[in-house]
Amino acid sequence: MPGPVVPASSSTTPLPVLDTLPAPWPGEMVAVGDGEVFVRQIPWSGPVDGADDGAPRERALYVHGLGGASTNWTDLAALLRVRFDGWAVDLPGFGRSEPPAGHRYTIRGHARAVVDLLEHIAAQPGEAQGRPVHLLGNSLGGLVSLLVAARRPDRVASLTLISPAMPVYRVPPSFSRMLLLLLLPGVAGLAEKRMAGIAPEQHVRAMVDICFGDPARVPKERIDEAVEEMRDRAAQPWADRALVRSMRGLITSYLKVNGAWRMAERLTPPTLVIWGDRDRLVDPRLAPRLAAAVPGARLLVLEGVGHVAMLEAPEPTARAVLGMVEEPDAVPAGDTPSACR
Repeated sequence: MPGPVVPASSSTTPLPVLDTLPAPWPGEMVAVGDGEVFVRQIPWSGPVDGADDGAPRERALYVHGLGGASTNWTDLAALLRVRFDGWAVDLPGFGRSEPPAGHRYTIRGHARAVVDLLEHIAAQPGEAQGRPVHLLGNSLGGLVSLLVAARRPDRVASLTLISPAMPVYRVPPSFSRMLLLLLLPGVAGLAEKRMAGIAPEQHVRAMVDICFGDPARVPKERIDEAVEEMRDRAAQPWADRALVRSMRGLITSYLKVNGAWRMAERLTPPTLVIWGDRDRLVDPRLAPRLAAAVPGARLLVLEGVGHVAMLEAPEPTARAVLGMVEEPDAVPAGDTPSACR
């Protein structure tokens, strides 16, 4: 039975002033399952006033969307350093993460990598060692994060879903007929060849136009970074296969609508749903539906924002995340184990 929609609270905690855009955080390869993923680490800074005695120091994992990478979280993670040590992952086949042999790019496959990484993060020495980790996901990464939180609530302290790719009976208009053909045998290989022929500048411009509510607000420095990253990606032999096959896995999930929504109804970690009202990739009308389905979820709909709120509106997104974790009842969920395998 859907519950009432609770508006997200906005934290008044002082946040760092990003006078200049932070550079992508450094990272390293981390073993997960039968392969490795590249993970950027964003170190905790403590309160901006410098009085860090007794200040909360928790851990967070950021999971990007389809065609994205760990760099999508640069600005938001910089703001959330006041409370979190952060880790931002390149899912297998994306960013700098080479996929293991035979990787199938399914939602469950990505979820297994995220669970392994949560266990790695929780095992790191420090005051938060062994504790659940705050999990934030966007788009495809949001759907993956929801699956992880439903199957492994013992590992998730809180869940933030930014325009998660929730399946619906009607395939979104942004999924053209050509994309739906990816479900047919042999078509994915042709799509990979076509993707390889798109120039990095053209690819980035198309992504900005469809993902942002107001593309004109994207700083030139971020466009240049994205183009350079796309050039690096184009040199990786697995890049186009990862994008096309992950898209195929996402579309396949749309044929199994009820599963993800049933999992949403079972979520136990404190959950925040964030959506931009100009999202052209995932219908914003799903926002209140998802928030009502998740027990006790908070909802924030950002005016004029598109599909990637952490990039387009990092400060209100950060304040909503902190507003959730600062609430008295925002405590780690119970430790009932369950395998996400």
